Amino acid sequence: MSACHVILFPSAFINISGASIHRAESSHSQHNLAYSKDSPASQRSSTMAPGRDRKASYEEAPGDDGEVVTTVCNSAGAIQSAESMEEPFTTYFDEKIPVPEDEVQSWFSFRKLWAFTGPGFLMSIAYLDPGNIESDLQSGAVAGFKLLWVLMLATIIGLLLQRLAARLGVVTGLHLAEVCNRQYQKVPRIILWLMIELAIIGSDMQEVIGSAIAINLLSVGRIPLWGGVLITIADTFMFLFLDKYGLRKLEAFFGFLITIMALTFGYEYITVKPDQGQLLKGMFFPYCQGCGTPQLEQAVGIVGAVIMPHNMYLHSALVKSRQVNRAKKKEVQEANKYFFIESCIALFISFLINIFVVSVFAEAFFGKTNEQVLETCMNTSSPYSGLFPPNNKTLEVDIYKGGVVLGCYFGPAALYIWAVGILAAGQSSTMTGTYSGQFVMEGFLNLKWSRFARVLLTRSIAITPTLLVAIFQDVERLTGMNDFLNVLQSLQLPFALIPVLTFTSLRPVMNDFANELGWKIAGGVLILIVCCINMYFVVVYVMALGHVALYVVSAVVCIAYLCFVAYLSWLCLIALGVSFLSCGQTYRLGFKTHPELFLLNNVDADSVVNR
Repeated sequence: MSACHVILFPSAFINISGASIHRAESSHSQHNLAYSKDSPASQRSSTMAPGRDRKASYEEAPGDDGEVVTTVCNSAGAIQSAESMEEPFTTYFDEKIPVPEDEVQSWFSFRKLWAFTGPGFLMSIAYLDPGNIESDLQSGAVAGFKLLWVLMLATIIGLLLQRLAARLGVVTGLHLAEVCNRQYQKVPRIILWLMIELAIIGSDMQEVIGSAIAINLLSVGRIPLWGGVLITIADTFMFLFLDKYGLRKLEAFFGFLITIMALTFGYEYITVKPDQGQLLKGMFFPYCQGCGTPQLEQAVGIVGAVIMPHNMYLHSALVKSRQVNRAKKKEVQEANKYFFIESCIALFISFLINIFVVSVFAEAFFGKTNEQVLETCMNTSSPYSGLFPPNNKTLEVDIYKGGVVLGCYFGPAALYIWAVGILAAGQSSTMTGTYSGQFVMEGFLNLKWSRFARVLLTRSIAITPTLLVAIFQDVERLTGMNDFLNVLQSLQLPFALIPVLTFTSLRPVMNDFANELGWKIAGGVLILIVCCINMYFVVVYVMALGHVALYVVSAVVCIAYLCFVAYLSWLCLIALGVSFLSCGQTYRLGFKTHPELFLLNNVDADSVVNR
């Protein structure tokens, strides 16, 4: 039994898969959709079950006042119901930022760029979190300036992958988690959600602990690590509700935190005065003379720290905050262009900040031994001298010891300014991590909870293990935990990169904006390289465990992990055009186009007005 849904559009029309749908061309389109009262009481948003054919036909009939009524008939059930519709719930999207219209048509407009500025800078904070800062300082201390080219290359690769995530959100009006929810089968969808939640928890632990370490340094050790964690949690809840006062104010606050990082780490850079010739050589000449295993592992760690899985889900959601009329191909093209330009600017700034950190530790502490640092700290009467054993081993630093060493060599001001920069990095990345958790949970589970309940749940999932670590671990002994968290996030990377390449390559999802052959090949190669680099990082970590039981557990987990990655890769290859792999079963893989997805491609789902 088929059900027909009546959709009401005023005059001007567009085509959806051969069907004419009419809409008003008002400024950035408040689209009016009216669904018939006779429609059933459920909406299907998940992937179709095998064997159930789901067809949609578009029929036109004249309405009152010369309007055209388009009916969408769906044999498998209703798309939406007037009775079951609830108040729309949003996070970060309580308002849409309008995009100004230019009277004179030009290729570039600063007014429009300003309107699109915001999401890219929030995304770039993941490139400045405490995990990245620690990777930077360790890179400088271990390899000097020799790995700056790896940092630059990783940032460029990250930019290209973020471009795919942003395009998915702009073109479909859905973020990556929502598309996964609609296109993957139930079991893979749940596994994918759990894997991304693990990545978010791992990232969040680094970010919260980074903030707690900064608070510990600023209080000269008076506030313990667990106290700093509790303060960070409270701060996060407070700052997260800033968007109640306007989306632009929230974005301005994040811009303020990035400015603090630039000023504080820039101060350290000016104080240390790195060798500019060595800096430029390390950035533009891909070499690593005299490098061994520690430097190779550090290079791999840089890639793993820069490209983070949850950031793909975050960026694809953030771009939904701008008013884009998806019925107009030109507006979608324009949005993609300006979001990419903004992302380039944001990641260039984050790259400069990362260079500041690498250069400071490369110039001041490359090749230093524990004994040398201990002697200097004792001469300056530093209360942290006990951190460094009296031996000739190479200095090992983290964000805690890094601040202490700066204080010993360049005075207390350097230590406190370093701590302020780490606090800004930890606080900002904790907030964006919370948004990532909310978007992922809402998208995969289709939650209909209140705003506060969703914030509380997503925070609790990530904060609980962090608090336990803070209570039972000393602030001086967190490097091992940080290595484990980096490995955890490296393992989850395929679960963001493979889906984003899959769906941006599917024409039923992206229409005219699907990846062309060049992007499919380049995207596939980049993802393969990044995943292989991260797998090497994981193997090195597992080999260092040194226990047979841990090897056995790792082997079992590895087999299950590789099977799921192979499954996602299989679907990705089909989407990329390797059709013989489908064995005639593409329909059962979840790639059968949904009628509601066709509508969402062309009608801004966030501006739907329920009647």
